[in-house]
Amino acid sequence: MNISTLFVASSILTVASCECCQECAEAPGRTDITALENWRGYKQDAVPEQWVMDDGALYLTGGGAGDLITREQYGSFELSLEWKISPKGNSGIMYHVSEGDGPTYFTGPEMQVLDNAVAGGDLLHSAGADYALHAPAADNSLAVGEWNAARIVVDGAHVEYWLNGVQQCAYELWSEDWTARVAASKFAQWPGFGMNKTGHIALQDHGNPVWYRGIRIRRL
Repeated sequence: MNISTLFVASSILTVASCECCQECAEAPGRTDITALENWRGYKQDAVPEQWVMDDGALYLTGGGAGDLITREQYGSFELSLEWKISPKGNSGIMYHVSEGDGPTYFTGPEMQVLDNAVAGGDLLHSAGADYALHAPAADNSLAVGEWNAARIVVDGAHVEYWLNGVQQCAYELWSEDWTARVAASKFAQWPGFGMNKTGHIALQDHGNPVWYRGIRIRRL
């Protein structure tokens, strides 16, 4: 692919990202939960000091903080936000998280947040994927340092992930297909994975700086 083609493709994704974010921001019934007061550390009462506000964005300055979770819990919802990752960085957005034994990913399915250079072409573990379970058809992420527009829709058992205006995957929780995929993955060892019908939204500390902004949620 030549430089001109790459520039055009990047520009189209950037425009799609901006339009998606604008539409999400203007949709009725959405609550902005970006501020730190809406979050706390996983299995903690307060926000870990490495999670700070930076120019209107939630910013993880470095590893060791632990994951953030929403103070409220959600069942069916539509979540929209923008994320920006550091070079070779890794993070994730999880839902229906409960505070039992083990980390957030013992219970919460994850939309991957990643510098896709780390994935090395492995779409099942790339940005926008339903981590290790459902892969996007292509890499729709923007370059490191740019803002990506993400959307997660959970409506009962039906789930959709969107990145920069492109649907990454759609699946049905607890279906025969979903159950088979979980059984063939590392999640099979955690019987509570994906079984909650309500829970916290989580932002993952994977040891790398990451930014989240414009975090808005609407209950369905």
